[in-house]
Amino acid sequence: MKKTIKIIGVVELLILSTMLISFNFFINLQVAFLSSFFIIIGSAYAYKKMVNSEVALENIDEKKDILDEIEDPYELYDETPINQTPADELDLKAIVIEEKKKIKILNIQDIKKGSKAGVSLFRLVPYLFLIVGFIALKNNEFLDISVYLPSLLLGIIVGYFVSKDLERF
Repeated sequence: MKKTIKIIGVVELLILSTMLISFNFFINLQVAFLSSFFIIIGSAYAYKKMVNSEVALENIDEKKDILDEIEDPYELYDETPINQTPADELDLKAIVIEEKKKIKILNIQDIKKGSKAGVSLFRLVPYLFLIVGFIALKNNEFLDISVYLPSLLLGIIVGYFVSKDLERF
């Protein structure tokens, strides 16, 4: 936690020192940095919270190896035979009907489950801050894209390191 506070403190001091260059440079850097920083931190926290709640509910699906899933998503090259019937005696219509039943159709519960972290307030509020900050800079004629865009990258980098440090808590 001390490391996180040090990182944020050093970066904020560096940003504050840009006030010596110009106020326009400072305000663009500050708004862009905070926007992307809060987005990264909020996303990491929302994802961590979602994973912890799924683990607490013991809602863990046993999946096959990720590489196998990419190479053979429909288990076409699976070693286990479907049945021992010779190929000329197979009822293909029955097999197709059986395989269609195995295909998962997108339903409301899957959508809710997948969107828990996506629609979290920890993610939505930072995006709102990004939009409002950008509009405020534009309307007050402070927006300088050549400073704003690289500053977003700075916030992403710092947010990444801080979220890794916060991950332990």
